[in-house]
Amino acid sequence: MKSVPKKILIIRFSSIGDIVLTTPVIRCLKQQLNTAEIHYLTKKQYQPVLSENPYIDRFWFYENGFGDLLPLLRRERFDFIVDLHKNLRSFYIRMNLGVRGASFPKLNLQKWLLVRFGINLMPDLHIVDRYFRAVSGLGIFNDGSGLDYVIPRSDLLAVGDMPEHFRKGFFAVVIGGKHSTKIFPASKVAEVVGKLKKPVILLGGPEDRKRGDDITIACGDRAWNGCGIYNLNQSASLIGLSEAVLTNDTGLMHIAAALNKPVVSVWGNTVPAFGMFPCHLSGSTAPSVIMEVTGLKCRPCSKLGFNQCPKKHFRCMNDINAEEVAAVLNGMTS
Repeated sequence: MKSVPKKILIIRFSSIGDIVLTTPVIRCLKQQLNTAEIHYLTKKQYQPVLSENPYIDRFWFYENGFGDLLPLLRRERFDFIVDLHKNLRSFYIRMNLGVRGASFPKLNLQKWLLVRFGINLMPDLHIVDRYFRAVSGLGIFNDGSGLDYVIPRSDLLAVGDMPEHFRKGFFAVVIGGKHSTKIFPASKVAEVVGKLKKPVILLGGPEDRKRGDDITIACGDRAWNGCGIYNLNQSASLIGLSEAVLTNDTGLMHIAAALNKPVVSVWGNTVPAFGMFPCHLSGSTAPSVIMEVTGLKCRPCSKLGFNQCPKKHFRCMNDINAEEVAAVLNGMTS
């Protein structure tokens, strides 16, 4: 019988959403191997995602190469590596450290078949459960407690920080995304906002500010543009204060699920079948509703996304019924 590891290195380089999705594995390793020391290797820019995670003992950061990093990692004498990225970089680290470890089924062939030929051989399994395949050999199991996201106290906001007409309840609407084909168009968002019972705060990065302005011009004081004003954890805090969240398939979608908020997720060129839909804790009463256009032969057109619709019509987003989206959100209010 193999010995129980005492010092474990988890590897996940990016992105915000993917890193949030690794948190159940972190928690279960720490709680189910209660003497284990948990280290986490990622990129420096993603530290805010896990900075307050109580189950991580030490962070390591990959920036511009392995030259300085590998000697430091070797000194730690890890006895198990959990590879939750599974690319050439993570493989290189595993081989150079020379300790036992495991990765998860990335299913790139199945994703390719779904994108290229519409053949769906993806298992009916969330990626969180696939991540647990990397630690199943240690006897670690998913405890069903969902995702973890802890907001630093310095970034916690209050309802009193909002405009007065937001203090009786509001929706959070995430308008950002890494790829344009995963973003609900501003005109569609404005159409939804116009049918909601309560005002909305628009969330995204500085690159989403112009889109947010376009929406607020169309909606007036029913929408408040927070894009580029709040950092990641402050945006998470506002999500926590909201009644429900409308979001694209992006990192804040997973943070909303981690905070156990009702979520309406809008899907464009990607599909929930890839296994990255919102993951609430087991038995959660917070609803998760997926809005997507089914039956389009061109969808999914990518497992990631594009700067513009390859077919030029962008029907996967443009055909989503704004009235239906608004009705679902309105039904989530207290």
